[in-house]
Amino acid sequence: MDFNLYMEDVVTKARNEIVDAGYQELTTPDEVDSALNRKGTTLVMINSVCGCAGGIARPAAMHAIHYDKRPDHLVTVFAGQDREATDRAREYFTGYPPSSPSFALLKDGEIKTMVERHDIEGFEPMEVINKLQKSFDEYCEEV
Repeated sequence: MDFNLYMEDVVTKARNEIVDAGYQELTTPDEVDSALNRKGTTLVMINSVCGCAGGIARPAAMHAIHYDKRPDHLVTVFAGQDREATDRAREYFTGYPPSSPSFALLKDGEIKTMVERHDIEGFEPMEVINKLQKSFDEYCEEV
């Protein structure tokens, strides 16, 4: 089996899962700037091909948004794939080290909180959903 073809399939599946859940994929620094400077709340899912992304973070991203309060905007960047877009997004996460997978919640372009890899890896998807929804309760409006 060709490893590059296998990885391309894994990446495509990981991208499609999160986009199909309603997240806008950002692949360039300009797209990141436009999306993260919008008014309101924005949840950024930093996607990855690691096991905790596929088994915990992406399922949490898909299910956490079905809630009374949720961010106004849902976006995603793909660490290790869209490097420039991911690097630009991380410039908005002042005070937080690079982490993938992870989630950043911004309000009016300003970082409010993050669910970092160490908050994801080793946890059940429902625990991560609860962490996300707790931040939604604090920073988001009812839908």
